[in-house]
Amino acid sequence: MIAEYSVAGLAAVLLTLAARSHKPMNLVSIAHSAAAFALGMHVLQAGLPVSYLQNGYFFADSLTIFEVLLSSAMFLLASIYASGYVESLIRSRELDRKYVKAFYVAFNLLLSATMLAFFSNNLALLWIFVEMTTLFAAFLIVILNTKENIGAALKYVFLSSTAMLFTFVGLIFLFALSRLSLGEGSLNWDFLVSNAPVLPPALVAISFGFIFIGFAAKSGIVPFHTWLPDAYSRSPSVISAILSAVISNIGIYGILRVYAIAKQTDAAPALSQMMMAFGILSMAVAVFSMLRQEGLKKLIAFSSIENAGFALVGIGIGTPVALFWVLLHGMVHSMAKALLFFSTGVLHMQYESNNARRIVNALVIQPLGSWGLIIGSVAIIGMPPFALFLPKFFMLSELASVSVAALVAVAVLLLVGAAAFALFLTRIMSQTSSEGPATVPVPAGMKMPIVLLALLVALLGLLMPQALMGIIESAAQAVTGGI
Repeated sequence: MIAEYSVAGLAAVLLTLAARSHKPMNLVSIAHSAAAFALGMHVLQAGLPVSYLQNGYFFADSLTIFEVLLSSAMFLLASIYASGYVESLIRSRELDRKYVKAFYVAFNLLLSATMLAFFSNNLALLWIFVEMTTLFAAFLIVILNTKENIGAALKYVFLSSTAMLFTFVGLIFLFALSRLSLGEGSLNWDFLVSNAPVLPPALVAISFGFIFIGFAAKSGIVPFHTWLPDAYSRSPSVISAILSAVISNIGIYGILRVYAIAKQTDAAPALSQMMMAFGILSMAVAVFSMLRQEGLKKLIAFSSIENAGFALVGIGIGTPVALFWVLLHGMVHSMAKALLFFSTGVLHMQYESNNARRIVNALVIQPLGSWGLIIGSVAIIGMPPFALFLPKFFMLSELASVSVAALVAVAVLLLVGAAAFALFLTRIMSQTSSEGPATVPVPAGMKMPIVLLALLVALLGLLMPQALMGIIESAAQAVTGGI
């Protein structure tokens, strides 16, 4: 299946290169995203876990399929959204028409690298594909006609790749450790996690510390986060949605995979405390930065840092219940963030700015984008009955059994983050002007993903499909109990 998907990804790139106009390029990206989702469903129905290739370098378990289905669904919605959004960028002269083909080539390459990263059983292969996502995402950031985007893309590449060098060192150390302790050097995750109890805890902790740095940078964990606000705010909104809803999840996924190994050793308690400390620090930096933001996309970007920190606290708790809610939190967070960035794209198309001062008469001029922003904001702060309420509530309940002080700190930071969203939304939605701009028509392709995501974040809070719950439970088991 991996070989077949690789051929499909290559075919998508070649068809994009052969296409002569925007519409067929967009249709290819939609078909490629749908094929990735179909691959995940096929593997799920065929039975898990399963290894690919003779050396087992590629592998799928419930955690893999959970991430593949979520990510391919987000890429599919982004592809549909791009059908109208890319044309709006061309009309506003933010994107040259001659770069549209390059945009879709990079988009399809980013999708392929993301899927292969999630299917990688070998941690060295995971490292390679994660680095490839950095390269392709940086190209999509820099593609707009502004000098600031060049700086944002370079900062993303240099900071993320520098941090990933530490991960590379940690992987070398882990390989040497496996050869020393097990008599066979390997970076295959299934082999390491099944033999983890015999690895020396102190050396596992050192290896984990190095590996953690790169994956933490990828997901925007403080202090490795400084690339994220600029990259998210300068990117085209459709790419901001992918960065927040998919690419940041790769970092959390990498942490989960390596933590599954460390959790089988006596190093687990110390590493859990370390992750909880980094998580709370990330939340603190993010929410207090949100309070002083003027730009809508930067506000949402810092919210991504806050939620990555909250997820890291849940991983640090380490119980099966906490990890279940971490994964559910990640899924709904991806949906809510995509909704927020898609809605922001509508407002940016209308006002040609993300600055709060420029947004007037929003509810009248662009009701869909405005209500998408409101629903996404209410969802992301965890208000009931939206789907993020339950993960936040039960993760706080699990945290109470670990540390009351940490519980109080996290609860206060969540309230500050909610206040930042409330203040910003109240400001921009209440600004009126007698000379507001004329309404800019929103293409149907941009409307559909917003409506669908708004319904999903609301309905999943009321009714969670049993099949989805089963996948998440199995994915959490892959972290807590190995395979």
